[in-house]
Amino acid sequence: METVSLQAPYLDTAADQLCFSLELAERPALAERRVAVGGLDVRLRLLGASHQVFAGPVRETVACLQDAVTGLPPAYTRELPGWQYRFSARTRCLAPAAFADRVARILSRVADCEHALCGVFPGSPQALTAVLVEPVADASAAGLAWRTWHTYPQHGQIVSTYTRLEAR
Repeated sequence: METVSLQAPYLDTAADQLCFSLELAERPALAERRVAVGGLDVRLRLLGASHQVFAGPVRETVACLQDAVTGLPPAYTRELPGWQYRFSARTRCLAPAAFADRVARILSRVADCEHALCGVFPGSPQALTAVLVEPVADASAAGLAWRTWHTYPQHGQIVSTYTRLEAR
């Protein structure tokens, strides 16, 4: 796993400012890591406004974007040529001690993952964006899955996403 100190201000101010898109082009990245998982080249990208993951036909962006409709879908599915894409998102609001414990668990989980990227924003060691990708554990399906976490210490919010991309 790779952890980087991000040299940029923390742009997202609250979980409800995040947007979701599969249509956006590459945005300026603060950190990027290329990995090969499940037979695909994957680019994990941390932005000043959260993350992008490029894998096969997918360009997933979860970010705070000007002039975009805010809010993440709790669930989203799309059929792509030769692939099925499934995305889900959840926001939790936690008390300070529970928030700190959860952030520590996220950091531990990402540290144990071979294909991950985690960025910590200046000003708070609990302000982070983390992405990890793994092959699909199901022997009957080829593909990969990734998880992301976006933390907002000022509100005690943690946004977690789960994406699964499987060959059809």
